Amino acid sequence: MTYTFEPPAPVALPVVGQQATFPARRVYCVGRNYAEHAREMGFTGREPPFFFLKPADAIVTVSDGATGAMPYPPLTQNLHHEIELVVAIGKGGKNVAAADAMGHIFGYAVGLDMTRRDLQLAQRDAGRPWDIGKGFDHSAPMGPITPAAQAPGIESAAIWVKVNDRVRQQSRVSSLIWRIAEIIEHISAAWELQPGDLIMTGTPEGVGPVAQGDLMVGGIDGLGELRVKVV
Repeated sequence: MTYTFEPPAPVALPVVGQQATFPARRVYCVGRNYAEHAREMGFTGREPPFFFLKPADAIVTVSDGATGAMPYPPLTQNLHHEIELVVAIGKGGKNVAAADAMGHIFGYAVGLDMTRRDLQLAQRDAGRPWDIGKGFDHSAPMGPITPAAQAPGIESAAIWVKVNDRVRQQSRVSSLIWRIAEIIEHISAAWELQPGDLIMTGTPEGVGPVAQGDLMVGGIDGLGELRVKVV
């Protein structure tokens, strides 16, 4: 097959303990999925889950032990960090029941849902899509994927992020409003999941701004650390 121009190579994440990499297809994100974060954003209660997407080429791949670089994006004066558990799908499906959902997971990673908060809130208040606030270039730094079998207890793991060695966000995955299996059930009812899909499961309370020169270090028990510098 010939193309009008050479297509870019697929974005791929390293896999812990393997030479093979994980090619990314889509990035689904769950909004307001920790109760305390929902409250800090002005909402309460267990609302029906809702989703937005980031382009796969927004991923900043960060190898284990390395420090990734994220350029400070244009058009914003209020760039926020949001630490998240990333679920990597290894087996596709549609209308996947929550009882079967965990069997569709390849593994897990640490991710940051970087957000141009000022643009996101302006769009939200106007009833418009969030894309400009959420789906911009370099907005999804992610670390290596740990295969599911090597991440026991992930559903109760501690999750945290520090900025310049100060803790900003700290919670546990068990505080998710919609649990991992429920998220997969809801997403697969709206889209047919495929191998390579990534799900950012939501962020706990404590989101806040970062500036050029800041170092973000986030982690989830059993998955290691993700280090990203804003440049």
